[in-house]
Amino acid sequence: MITLTVKITLYAPQCHSLKEKRMILQRIISRVKNKFNVSIAEVALQDVHQTVVLGIAVVSSSHTHAQNVLDEVLRFIENNTDADVTNVEFE
Repeated sequence: MITLTVKITLYAPQCHSLKEKRMILQRIISRVKNKFNVSIAEVALQDVHQTVVLGIAVVSSSHTHAQNVLDEVLRFIENNTDADVTNVEFE
């Protein structure tokens, strides 16, 4: 069993309140959960208006498959949100 994780930091300059951040966050989380079979949650900086830190985990029988899924999730987030990806940390 292989477990891979990625931590993605996003910058959303259009968010001026936690309510606006939560709307963007919920949209990203629901879309990723519906499209991919991964676990996803906000893992840090919950009180910062313009920064979103997402943790994503995938379990697979093959390292290659798990890495491919995380790469697809990253591309999906980059292409389907107004926020800019500022940092990506694979584990």
